[in-house]
Amino acid sequence: MTDTAAPPLAFDPLDPVALTQALVRCPSVTPEEGGALDLLARVLGAHGYRVERPIFTEADTPPVENLYARIGTQAPVFVIAGHSDVVPVGDAASWTRDPFGGEIVDGALFGRGACDMKGGLAAMIAGALRYRRDNPDAPGSIAFLVTGDEEGPAVNGTVKLLDWAHRRGERFDHCLLGEPTNPATMSDMIKIGRRGSLTGELLVKGKQGHVGYPHLADNPIRGMVRLLAALDATPLDSGTAYFDPSNLEVTTVDVGNAASNVVPAQARAVFNIRFNDIWTPETLAAELERRLREAAGNTVRYELICRATNAVAFLTEPGPFVAMVADAVEAETGTRPVLSTTGGTSDARFIKSYCPVVEYGVVGQTMHQIDERVAVADLIALQRITERLLGRYFTEAG
Repeated sequence: MTDTAAPPLAFDPLDPVALTQALVRCPSVTPEEGGALDLLARVLGAHGYRVERPIFTEADTPPVENLYARIGTQAPVFVIAGHSDVVPVGDAASWTRDPFGGEIVDGALFGRGACDMKGGLAAMIAGALRYRRDNPDAPGSIAFLVTGDEEGPAVNGTVKLLDWAHRRGERFDHCLLGEPTNPATMSDMIKIGRRGSLTGELLVKGKQGHVGYPHLADNPIRGMVRLLAALDATPLDSGTAYFDPSNLEVTTVDVGNAASNVVPAQARAVFNIRFNDIWTPETLAAELERRLREAAGNTVRYELICRATNAVAFLTEPGPFVAMVADAVEAETGTRPVLSTTGGTSDARFIKSYCPVVEYGVVGQTMHQIDERVAVADLIALQRITERLLGRYFTEAG
């Protein structure tokens, strides 16, 4: 439980800009908590939330602290999810502003995590606090799932926090994940699903030898070229109603050969596939193996290793909840956002197993970059969108 007797905060947590600044000033580079969860626990605890801070561990990964908070005891339960951890700042000398300063210049708030995703998290918290302040007797419950492991291995974060909550009897009805989904403006995009991600390692075996005596060697590079061409020759699919076609990209080809007169013994390639909901990791691996086997025939010796993945494709079917989020965005921005499944992976891939989830947040143009920043106006817009969404959600629930 949170100690609500702590000294009062030096800022107004109902102000999304001030709360973002306070969070940015916490150096919570994965897996360090950096004071970010302490801050959120104080804010939420002071406003009536029951706050818990489970720490999860696993071999060969750092322990990670997480936060779960809830106000209310009845259904429906609306979950707001996000992460407090950030990526490293990189070359701090290249920043024009302190990466952990939260400085506002020309209408933009600078700092690591400003848009990914401390700004989004702060704006949603401010919106939720404002909603409960103005509607103390509203039906249902609001819960927060905040991890410190989204930018890292994603092993001791949301996936375990969800399981922990479920085993304690917590049940969720809908979730809004505050990732920075918008490409350019706050009216651009809502994510209603994500592609899966599968990484494969292809090893082609040959026989080392002198290039002047090719009959005594077996060059694996020829086989590698043939197999990679077979993987890429035919599209995996043509996409679906809400997903682009699955895409395979070769990310490295290596032979480790420093000598120009030696045929190498083996060649290695790594590729990644971002796949849509036509595939599962298992069916995709089987298709890759089929293509390789057919191309290799009896002449190319190879081994395919598909690495384990927890990133599967999923879709939150458009319906009343998705429309409700889009309505709130349109009401505040004047433009209806498109529904998208583009981009990389997110913790929504874990949440979707517990309740329908959509993603909406601030503009993400500078995430992970030097001088990461978020527009102050966008923080205020997201606070208002969140407040509006909660009002309609619990009005219809009641």
